[in-house]
Amino acid sequence: MIIILLPAYNEENSILPLFESLDASLQNLGDYRIVVVDDGSSDKTPEILDGLKSTYPLTVLTHETNMNLGRAMLTGLSWIRDNASDDDLVITMDADNTHSPDVIQSLIDNAENGDVGIASRYEKGGGERGLSGFRSVMSRGAGFLLQMAFHVPNVRDYTCGFRLYHPRIIRRGFEKFGDDFVSEAGFTAMAEILIRLHFTGAKFYEVPLLLRYDLKSSPSKMHIFRTVMRYFRLISKLKRVGRKR
Repeated sequence: MIIILLPAYNEENSILPLFESLDASLQNLGDYRIVVVDDGSSDKTPEILDGLKSTYPLTVLTHETNMNLGRAMLTGLSWIRDNASDDDLVITMDADNTHSPDVIQSLIDNAENGDVGIASRYEKGGGERGLSGFRSVMSRGAGFLLQMAFHVPNVRDYTCGFRLYHPRIIRRGFEKFGDDFVSEAGFTAMAEILIRLHFTGAKFYEVPLLLRYDLKSSPSKMHIFRTVMRYFRLISKLKRVGRKR
């Protein structure tokens, strides 16, 4: 089974189009289930999700208040740890339509190449559309710092949340780190997950992604300066974790 894990916060304009495009992309790939972590949405996202349960194989995990991306990922990955079988494939995506479900096929086709597949803007054939120059530079800068600090083989895109995971590697992350597997609350959580899995011996591969920020209908939840500072703190924290291995 393919399990799609979507952290979502105030995505009332994106959820239905995303489900429709997911269904079109997944129909020929076998059974699938969509798991949405509704991170305390205050718009119509909860009502829309409730209405979609009769049409799609959908599980909704709810935070009563907004706890940010990292906590949503911890909730979702904990569900995967407890419910997915080793034969399943887990795809994590953003819920704002910036990640095309068409890339799922490529991630699955290459699933034997590693424990984690990354849909990468920096792989040949990938790129970005609609992202401001400043945000693009900040993202590349964060990736450069992480690469200099940790040198993860076969990884160039440390921050993109569009990934394939084998459930066994998620369980290994929890076995080694407990709930500290995802200790970051904000957007830095995606880089933290990747680095901690690297510490467990995980192998990675990348496939091309065209990030469609021009299709994003909801306001960005990222505070640029705060996030940049968190990357510096994350690197310092994970360097200490790495020395204890």
